[in-house]
This record gives sequence, C-alpha cells and structure tokens, in this order.
Amino acid sequence: MDGYIHDFGSTGHQDWDDSDLSEETVGRIDRPDPLRLLRSLDRAGIGVFECDLKTESLIWTRSLYDIFGVPLKGDVHRSEIIKLYDPESRDALERVRSHAIERSGSFALDARITQPGGEDRWIQITAQVECVAGRAARLTGTKQDITRQRAEHERLRATAETDCLTGLANRHLFQSQFLDASRSNPVLRPLGALVLFDVDGFKAINDRYGHLAGDACLAQFGKRLSQAFFDALMVARVGGDEFAVLLPSNRHLPRISRRAKEAINLLKTPIVWNGHLMEVGASYGIAIAENAMAYDAEAMFARADRALYAAKQTALRA
Repeated sequence: MDGYIHDFGSTGHQDWDDSDLSEETVGRIDRPDPLRLLRSLDRAGIGVFECDLKTESLIWTRSLYDIFGVPLKGDVHRSEIIKLYDPESRDALERVRSHAIERSGSFALDARITQPGGEDRWIQITAQVECVAGRAARLTGTKQDITRQRAEHERLRATAETDCLTGLANRHLFQSQFLDASRSNPVLRPLGALVLFDVDGFKAINDRYGHLAGDACLAQFGKRLSQAFFDALMVARVGGDEFAVLLPSNRHLPRISRRAKEAINLLKTPIVWNGHLMEVGASYGIAIAENAMAYDAEAMFARADRALYAAKQTALRA
C-alpha cells in the first residue's frame, strides 16, 4: 500500500427518503463507516495519518499534503517531514512521541512548521499508539491547521496583556509573570533587579493642560523608559503614573543605580504637546533579587516600593 489514501468512496449523489430504508439498510447506516469518517475529516481540513513505527513510513489523507505544502505522492517518510518542524516544536514532538510510544499511550501537541515554500503554519496534532501482540506498532491520529486560530489567540492575548496608552506590558501581565510566579518556578529568570518609577509632576500637567496632555506625557514617558532599558526582561505600566522595569541577572546595585539616574535625565527632557513644553521628573526605587532563579517577587516589590517612597519624600523636602 502506498502513502496516500486514494479512494474515499463514491462521490455520486442519490436522492432517497425514510421510506427507502429497509431494516437491513438502517443497520448498515448505524455501523461506523471508516471511509465516510475520513471524507468528513478531510472536508473539514483535518488530515488523518498512520505511521509505521518500524519503518517510519507514513500514510496520509489529502489534507495533510495541503497542510505541509508538499506534492501529492505515493510515498511519504517521516525523516523528510520532521525537517519541516521548527527546532523547538521538533524537540517537543520527539519528547512527547517517545513518551507515548514507551507507554503505549497518546499525546496532543501544537507545533509550528515551515512549508517548503517558506510559509509558517501552526498545526494541532493528536495521536494514539496502537499495539500488535503487546508491542507498539503504529501511531495513528490527526493533524489540523490552526494558524488562524493561533493568530487570533495571540492577538487577543496581546490585547489583554498590553497597556493601550503606552504599548508596554500592563499590570495584568506584570502580575501574572512576576508577582504571581512561585519561588520554585518563576517565569522571568534569571532576574537581577526590579526598578519602580513614579512620574513626578504628572498631576500638575493634568490640572493645567487636561487629561489628553497627561496621556501624551505617559505615552512619551513609557517610550523613553523602554529606550533607556532596552535590555529589560519587561517594562510595564503598573498604575496610573507608575512603571516597573525588570532587569536580567548580573546587574549590581551601583550599576543599576547609575542606569536609573541616566534614565531620569532622559525622562526629564521636556515633552512637546500642542505647542506646549511639558516638564516632568521621576523618582525610582530598586530591589535586587537575592536569588536570580528563585526569588520572592512580593518581597522584592515591597522593597522597591519602600525605596521609591523614600526617594519621593526626599524630592519633596528638596
């Protein structure tokens, strides 16, 4: 048998109604029809595959040739197709596949592929190991193109995690990837330090020029902060006029303090808005991570917040 399922059954059409159904006919319809199921899946753009675990040869339905962008042909070998997966997806696939084969189990995985023509696609794989005489013999399952769904998911995720005014990460993303991360498995690592910034003079600009001017001020502040800390793990707007910068490890306090002061000088540059020069300043507080790989996020935030408060009090007394 070659690698392509050629015939899904007759494509002819015949009109009939319930009176045409004998008891024997109803019995046949009630029984699963593999070819009918394959046709339905193929029309839905879901490809069905079978992989011989001894030879690694593949049997595909037509949809899979379209999904992978390869010519419709008789023989397909896994060694050719696996090259179309991006390195990260390929490693993940090999890992879960081996685990399933060892345990005669199943797996599901979203993976990214690049077609021979250069187009990237996301696919969803579901697979089940089939055994013969107690040994894993075949891997069968489906692969579906989920590129559009993935793009929509990423768009919604970006919308949910981005501050619409500044384009920076928002409080939700900062909370989920930093404050809510456990000490044993933090998302952002290795982490060196947290720097909190607060815009000085923001209320005065709002009172004098209005909220549109205040928004322009915050947007420009966020842009300059991103430029000053281009190597940050994250730059986020965490409050009305409050910003947070998460820096990678190997950052010592004197060096971070120097960079923060340089950023303050950049942030003090007057902002032009509707012919007005708006001047703002900023205060900052720093907290160094005790352990770059397993830090206490809440304790770090509290230390940085106290340092920020002390800096603002010093500025008020000056």
